Amino acid sequence: MKFSEKWLREWVDPSISTEELAHRLTMIGHEVDGLEPQGHGLDGVVVGEVISAAKHPDADRLRVCQVDTDEGVKQIICGAPNAREGITVVVAKPGVYVPGIDTTIGVGKIRGIESYGMMCSEREMELSDEHDGIIELPSGEVGQAFVDWLADNDGAKIDPVIDIAITPNRPDALGVRGVARDLAARGLGALKPRVVGTVPGQ
Repeated sequence: MKFSEKWLREWVDPSISTEELAHRLTMIGHEVDGLEPQGHGLDGVVVGEVISAAKHPDADRLRVCQVDTDEGVKQIICGAPNAREGITVVVAKPGVYVPGIDTTIGVGKIRGIESYGMMCSEREMELSDEHDGIIELPSGEVGQAFVDWLADNDGAKIDPVIDIAITPNRPDALGVRGVARDLAARGLGALKPRVVGTVPGQ
């Protein structure tokens, strides 16, 4: 069974690390088959701002963008329909691995014009299946690590996923609250109460 660490901690929140939590789950009989750290593919990806976007002279669908990053202004060729001046974007600079396309970004020429990076979509960052355009952030400082921005603004997207093996004699552990109850019974935090609303009678 897979569940996010955040979901589990909504029911019981012991003051231990993710790795220690996985170890303790195994020790109480819920063998952890997998721990998938989210956000590991975001190393080196930063927040940038598009300061200009002009039509590529040799391609109708491409734009030549000047993007402010932690390393100064970089020229990036982009084919996304929403690439335009003034938006805050997610930038993979040369040397950064982009998991969604299984490629390390390099300096290249696109229709004769050099490009020094890539502005990314959510699918390219493996955050969702959204790929109709590049990510537009509602906030963020130029040069800020994107993983830090997510931690502050959309932590669910980098929340680790825990996969535990459920034996036939433990149907009570087929729900996150059941797993949380086991942790609390071993002294690893206090089980938070379940709030049940009142159902009016007929």
